[in-house]
Amino acid sequence: MDKRYPIGNFDYDKNFSVSEAEGFINDIKELPSKVRALVAQLSKEQLHTPYREGGWTPFQVIHHMGDSHMNSLIRFKLALTEDNPTIRPYNESAWTALGDYDLMSIEQGLNFLDAVHAKWIKIFEVFNEEDWNRTFQHPESGINYTLINALAMYAWHGNHHLAHIELVKNNS
Repeated sequence: MDKRYPIGNFDYDKNFSVSEAEGFINDIKELPSKVRALVAQLSKEQLHTPYREGGWTPFQVIHHMGDSHMNSLIRFKLALTEDNPTIRPYNESAWTALGDYDLMSIEQGLNFLDAVHAKWIKIFEVFNEEDWNRTFQHPESGINYTLINALAMYAWHGNHHLAHIELVKNNS
């Protein structure tokens, strides 16, 4: 198993169906509670143990998910209010190294993830079927993401990082 991608790579070439949205939304909705339950099983030492050589620690992964999913929420809102906006990419490694993560507790990181996901779920509650076909453009890849494909990607992203935390739990 490749520890970088313990659940496999995301399939960027696949066009996801609106009929799959409910399952992806459920993944987004359940992620914070799954992360909390898993973190409750980790020691302080495990929270600061990388899931692989050169990888992030569960502590960093949790704060990263908050940052990443906050960016995704903003991308969804932009796509819902503008025609195919070009989103702003960010350097996730640089964000991780800023130092704010070190000044925050694990509980603050979990609370932030809870809040971002609660807001994100409410956005999905106002979606209609056409909204899933709205798009945003990623300037680095040149991909125009439909919101259904972006939802699938972020559902995968959360499960991907949940599996990283599980690697620490199972390897310690």
